Amino acid sequence: MLMTRFARDMSAAVRDDDARVPKSAIRDDMAMIRAASELTRDLVAPNPRVYYADFVGSALLGYLGIAIAILAQPVWVAVAGALVGILALYRAGSFIHEITHLRPGAVPGFRLVWNLMVGIPMLAPSFMYEGIHSLHHNRTKYGTVDDPEYLPLALMKPWTVPLLVVLAAFAPLALLLRYGILSPLSAVIPPLRRFLVARYSGLVINPMFRRKPPEGDFRRAWLWQETGASLWALALIGLTATGVLPLRGVAIFLGIVSAALVLNQIRTLVAHLWENDGSVLTVTAQFLDSVNVPPPGLLPEIWAPVGLRYHAIHHLLPGVPYHNLAEAHRRLTTALPTDSQYHRANRRGLGRLVRQLMAGAGRA
Repeated sequence: MLMTRFARDMSAAVRDDDARVPKSAIRDDMAMIRAASELTRDLVAPNPRVYYADFVGSALLGYLGIAIAILAQPVWVAVAGALVGILALYRAGSFIHEITHLRPGAVPGFRLVWNLMVGIPMLAPSFMYEGIHSLHHNRTKYGTVDDPEYLPLALMKPWTVPLLVVLAAFAPLALLLRYGILSPLSAVIPPLRRFLVARYSGLVINPMFRRKPPEGDFRRAWLWQETGASLWALALIGLTATGVLPLRGVAIFLGIVSAALVLNQIRTLVAHLWENDGSVLTVTAQFLDSVNVPPPGLLPEIWAPVGLRYHAIHHLLPGVPYHNLAEAHRRLTTALPTDSQYHRANRRGLGRLVRQLMAGAGRA
């Protein structure tokens, strides 16, 4: 019992020491990096059956939950359906992260199926993440002003964190405006088009980020996805305004999408420690600025699905598909000594991570 308490106190002391050391001062742990590369070479191939079964099942369950929430009479059944819809659509939507890392042809047709089933209906087609997330993994851009997915939240005002959550709650209305009104107008107003592409065509949290116009094959993919999202948004607006779709049903649908986006935003906010001041970091420093929430514990599979509970490992091994991250973690945990930097990225529980983030921002 005494030894367990001592180990726990030492672990906390190590984390406190890590917090006091600027991330830019952390050197690469080459032993960890080499072990990660050598021990996971056989884990980089995605399994298309796993991808399709997991995604399609989650999407169908999500839409079933929405239907129950809209049509069910007893309130408790409707609430249960809404909860199922939120969690299942959140999981299905999280595959957008996998799409950004899949090599062309690795899982044939998956990008198309994902956009048709979830991306376009939720008004968040994959082009809004593709070409964005890769910058977050860029060796010299992570945590800098050029990283669209990073803000030094632990060094900012405490109200910044809840503000980002509130903004996520209103995202469905903003997306409805973006695709249902601004996107069609931008087709005939070039300055609006340039503004829309630069400022409102990416899932980002860095307000200083400006997106460049797409080119080549990606431009064609962008256009068909944006067209599909615009047609869907126009249909929702038009059919609701004319009474064809009941306002209550549309509001429930948008509410469920909003809740899923809020859950994703909270998960995003605890995926990193957000302690970098804008400096270029080593791979190890980027790893230690990221978070793993490994077993034991089943709840992270709900609030950080599709391998997102292993976010630090993902930054160390971005080529490993989500269904192999647990095995990668098991191998590295077994192979690396207890004093390895690898073990310092592990955290326990959503509540503790939120408190740590808010406390860090409060001290700043």
